[in-house]
Amino acid sequence: MLNFLINKILYSISVLFGVILLIFFLFTILPGDPGKMIMDKRDNFDLNNAIKEKYGFNYSKLNQFFFYLNDISPLSFHSTKEDSFTNINKHKYSIFYKVCTNAFIIVLKYPYLRESYYRNNTLVSEIILNTIPNTIILAFTAIFFSLILGIFLGIICAIYNEKIIDNLIFNFSILGISLPSFFSAIIISWFFGFYLSKYTGLNMTGDLFEVDNFGNGEKVKIKNIFLPALTLAIRPLSVFIQLTRKSILNTLNQDFIKTAYSKGLSLNRILFVHALPNSINPIITSSSSWFASMLAGSVFVEYIYGWNGIGKEIVDSLNFLDLPMVMGAILIISFFFIIITIFTDILYYIIDPKIRFK
Repeated sequence: MLNFLINKILYSISVLFGVILLIFFLFTILPGDPGKMIMDKRDNFDLNNAIKEKYGFNYSKLNQFFFYLNDISPLSFHSTKEDSFTNINKHKYSIFYKVCTNAFIIVLKYPYLRESYYRNNTLVSEIILNTIPNTIILAFTAIFFSLILGIFLGIICAIYNEKIIDNLIFNFSILGISLPSFFSAIIISWFFGFYLSKYTGLNMTGDLFEVDNFGNGEKVKIKNIFLPALTLAIRPLSVFIQLTRKSILNTLNQDFIKTAYSKGLSLNRILFVHALPNSINPIITSSSSWFASMLAGSVFVEYIYGWNGIGKEIVDSLNFLDLPMVMGAILIISFFFIIITIFTDILYYIIDPKIRFK
């Protein structure tokens, strides 16, 4: 188990490093002067030089990458020279512990994702902390709904295999996989939030927290989560239906199930005590990967529904060329994806004994 965990962690670190390398050079090779991009339409030579000095744009791309890597790493090295870009006093670090020498300082800190260009130098980490809980709540609600309903409908398909109800549900799942999320969002928002709004009581757009019109602060609007969660749930729901159906049908053809039938066990007992537990592994693997994908895939869904999550924040930041915000958001989503993948592999390792002997 320990070797398995160490291998997964080392592999995940290499993947994360690759993501960091990709997003840094992808966004730093953009054409144009980054100083002028921050100043927008202003043209001030001294201000442009000051911005380049502040953000390190006057250094080579390779040096900028090492500076960025130093900032986002929990363990970083800093110069003791006041005029050095790596001087610790130039950055807004939350420091746990530091060791000082004559030449440099070693710091244990929170990863520093730098500052937003267009939000009055607000820390990117603060913006992410304010938005990612909404995305996690939305993704968790969607995956919970799709798992429960997907397993239930998959079992029905397996019971009524090759019959009308099986064909109807199967065709629905094919349609659900085929529809892009942004298209589903537009149709669902219009149909349930506008056309049937007097019956559903739902709005086309809305966040989890809305400001009260009477000045009583923010109020939680649970109903606003239904439509974006339904939109996000359609594609994984379709996958779970097909996975459950196929997995249970394969299990029902095993010898131990035939033995259970011969002993006179009821269909419900065979399905829920014997077949389903032995069919759950691919569903667990798929659900975890879908949950991680929803953190990234919710970008356009959040934007269409006005849901103030990290996906909507990415779109807004791209509109304003707020590169540190975009880079930080992608990095955090990648980190969550890797953590969820490790957790899934560990859970799969525990559930399936065959993995331990490979």
